[in-house]
Amino acid sequence: MADTVMILATGGTIAGTEDKNYASGYEPGVLSVDELIKDASLSEICNIRTSQICNINSDDITSSIWIGLAKKIDELSEDDTIKGFVITHGTDTLEETAFFLKHTVKTGKPVVITGSMKPADSKETDGPLNLYDAVKVAYDDSSSGRGVIVTFAGKIYSAAFVYKAKTDDVDAFGSYPQKILGTVEKGNVSYLQTKDKSDYNGTYFDIKGISSLPKVNIYKFNVDADPEILKMMADRSDGLILEGAGAGEYSKDLIRLMEGLSIPVVICSRSVNGYVSPGDLLNKNTVAGYSFSSQKAAILLRLALTVSCDIGFLRYIFSITAG
Repeated sequence: MADTVMILATGGTIAGTEDKNYASGYEPGVLSVDELIKDASLSEICNIRTSQICNINSDDITSSIWIGLAKKIDELSEDDTIKGFVITHGTDTLEETAFFLKHTVKTGKPVVITGSMKPADSKETDGPLNLYDAVKVAYDDSSSGRGVIVTFAGKIYSAAFVYKAKTDDVDAFGSYPQKILGTVEKGNVSYLQTKDKSDYNGTYFDIKGISSLPKVNIYKFNVDADPEILKMMADRSDGLILEGAGAGEYSKDLIRLMEGLSIPVVICSRSVNGYVSPGDLLNKNTVAGYSFSSQKAAILLRLALTVSCDIGFLRYIFSITAG
């Protein structure tokens, strides 16, 4: 009988403690996962198992950690007693980890990511409630088959569309272009949207045989942006993301330089709710980033490059995964 939720901890503010020696006023990644669950009343929901993946600030998360985490989830998903997974994570790169896992884990069991904006020993800590809600979502039957989910401040988000919207508010996340998936109110899980193809975990990438990802860097266009910086980045990358103005636009100098690049470049918009379609592209040898943020586009390109660097294939992958 599947009666257990597995909690995989990576650190972050939710595991942090107040410390005036840090600019933020607290040190992230201090408490162990077993210390985290002490005050969250999780045993009233289901059986709990835990595993400490790492205990770090989420700005120090690496793709190697992502790969190991995805493999561990797939391995543990074979255990019939585990109904779902909860990952505790720092908020700064939470959306990136969620997006990577969405496109790599193969299980249909719920994978729910959460964190907090306040450290564990703060009088205003939001960690215990977020963790409680995440376990409720992971254990709920209606969460099955919805792919990777983020639960934060009583809201449920798809990993495909979640992004960190605020830096000083416990209601820190938003969703674009799709609205939130649902809510958690007083422990009651309620989905507002039916399942669709964007919810399911991706099946295009197999990471079983890899231990690292191709290198992709992000170049942001601005007035007087130096094309030589882009050239230098291209020399040190397997692929690039160019974050352009408006619908992915950039200067004539950059257009000329881009024509000579031999690595794939995905064009995103620096606008908050931006969109780049194939018809917006200024260079024929580039790929449209649609509504993807530059950081999510970088993850998708890194994964796609493990399969092929063919421009047609890359355009296909971005078009079928775009929201």
